[in-house]
Amino acid sequence: LLLKHMIEIKNLRKSYDDIKILKGINVSFKQGEIASIVGKSGAGKTTLLQIIGTLENPTDGDVFYDKQNVFKLKKNELSNFRNKHIGFVFQFHHLLPEFTALENICMPALIGKKPHKIAIEKARYLLDLLEISGRENHKPSELSGGEQQRVSVARSLINDPKIILADEPSGNLDTKTANELHELFFKLREKNNQTFIIVTHNNKLADLADRKITMNDGEIITI
Repeated sequence: LLLKHMIEIKNLRKSYDDIKILKGINVSFKQGEIASIVGKSGAGKTTLLQIIGTLENPTDGDVFYDKQNVFKLKKNELSNFRNKHIGFVFQFHHLLPEFTALENICMPALIGKKPHKIAIEKARYLLDLLEISGRENHKPSELSGGEQQRVSVARSLINDPKIILADEPSGNLDTKTANELHELFFKLREKNNQTFIIVTHNNKLADLADRKITMNDGEIITI
């Protein structure tokens, strides 16, 4: 069920000194949509994803979430917004090595001031949902690549975000594990009606998406 436009990006530009990375991006995403972003290295895909995720500021242009212009928020309001509404899955899962799978998953919930007991209950539910419940007390070094990435997905889901942003989520995984991860995204969309925006070099994943957006040299060429 595709609903209203949830994210609207208007005339987005990003430059570092004289280097123009994004050159006027206009695109919108609907609630419950899975969109893939493809293009050569250096096309600006990751920069676009980081600005949508409010991890980077644009040089010019606006990003609206449900009509709210997020870059008009104060710094602490923006951090709270990000923690509450956006989940991130990276190629290198950025799990904290000294913490267990369960503790890693709980982190965003605890940062968001959720009670410890509720965070742990939710993390256990997600471990179960992602079929890694037997691994909750293992540290990242004791998990396979696929298990680490599932822990990273669980962490991205702990605060029930409306949006999941994934940057090359299956880039380090073998084909079988990558396919399982892709299936998982679609399962989660069916269950929670979350919006997924996925930057990927994996053509199979890109083609599975509801919509494939192609970027080249800082611009969107097909949408």
